[in-house]
Amino acid sequence: MSKDFKSIYFVGAGGIGMAALERYFLDNGKQVAGYDRTATDLTRALEKEGVEISYVEDPDTIPAYCRDKRDTVVVYTAAIHESEPILKWFLDNGFEVMLRAKALGIVTRNSKALCFSGTHGKTTTSSMAAHILQVSGVGSNAFLGGVLRNYGTNFLLSKTSPYSVVEADEFNRSFHELTPYIAVVSATDPDHLDIYGNYENYLESFAHFTELIEPGGVLLLHTGLKLKPRPRPGVKTYTYSIDEGDFHAARVRKGDGEIVFDFVAPDGSVIADVKLGVPVEINIDNAVAAMAVCWLIKVPAQAIKEGIATFMGAKRRFEFWLKEPGSHGHVVIDDYAHHPNEIKASIKSVRDLYPGRKLTVIFQPHLYTRTRDFAPEFARALSLADECYMLPIYPAREEPIAGVSSELIMKDVTCPVKKVYSKENLLSSIHLLNFDILLTVGAGDIVDLLPRICEEVKKQQR
Repeated sequence: MSKDFKSIYFVGAGGIGMAALERYFLDNGKQVAGYDRTATDLTRALEKEGVEISYVEDPDTIPAYCRDKRDTVVVYTAAIHESEPILKWFLDNGFEVMLRAKALGIVTRNSKALCFSGTHGKTTTSSMAAHILQVSGVGSNAFLGGVLRNYGTNFLLSKTSPYSVVEADEFNRSFHELTPYIAVVSATDPDHLDIYGNYENYLESFAHFTELIEPGGVLLLHTGLKLKPRPRPGVKTYTYSIDEGDFHAARVRKGDGEIVFDFVAPDGSVIADVKLGVPVEINIDNAVAAMAVCWLIKVPAQAIKEGIATFMGAKRRFEFWLKEPGSHGHVVIDDYAHHPNEIKASIKSVRDLYPGRKLTVIFQPHLYTRTRDFAPEFARALSLADECYMLPIYPAREEPIAGVSSELIMKDVTCPVKKVYSKENLLSSIHLLNFDILLTVGAGDIVDLLPRICEEVKKQQR
């Protein structure tokens, strides 16, 4: 920051990315406060840890220790408009105000930043890498986009490690504020076209991100990307994927609910019999990326192997909520998938785990613009299920768009059983729906329905 400060105020304090920074500043002895619209499990956890959060959109709720511009810095998320009353008060009164991405860039600038970017995969790969570093004893300051089930937090702290692990978000070009030592690009499927306008601009944003890698650093690219990277001289470039590239997997074995593979590095060295702690196929790809980064910074092979085996996953990333015993027991899985390719991969993972069983998907579209831009692709992905139920669009930061609703997707879904429900009607109808394997997907608040859904599924067996 441009000055010494005693307190820091977060506008949009309940965002997952904001939470990691709040925890960082708490651990560094700052007074931390903020505002968000609604209380959640995350904001309640932050309050218990010492963050003072208001849910009233009124500048009068700002604590006294955050009202002096000489020793207070304000951070806000890109989802907040500058007309929001609390943020406007800080701006009108001359406080130092910055976007979360800039604050994260400043915090990580003096470390060796291991930055994980991509349309999808970045939360899991960065979380895996952070866990490996934790297991190895190297440690890191990790700023993650999901709560790690191993630790119950999305932030890990180390007073001694030279590394930070950063989920590098392309939304609003946030990742341009970072200075990577190692940058991973896992996918560049088009997304956030409300921000970028077209796919060419989206790819250009990733290309610029590759220019930010410091000399002596590394760019790790998934094979087959349309991206044309522009790393600076002195930056090494490697590729990776499940079955090809400088880093890849070999001898993949699946069975009895387990996935085991060998990790192959560019020099021909092998870490044999790596067991996935979260055994779904997409995590082979994610694990290869995380292991490659840790291999590049010379984490011992045994620690890398142990880290992948003991990784429990991030919450809402293919998370099991119900897993009844037996070959016909009910299963409920929740996944954060909100892009057509993510949904396709999630459904494929369920099919691999439970071949021949009926799969029901409940999807909550995230954003009007994403629904508008990718409706046919969403319909094709959801048609891979046996049954598809859909909730209304979760708007997040957006206002409604005329003619854009969940029906825009559902009309082209080809499942024999399909219907759009309100959240209330879905919950009241759960007992009438004959679930076998249930997958809930979406980046909105669909997760809030899971306790009730699981309760109703269990009742069917009583």
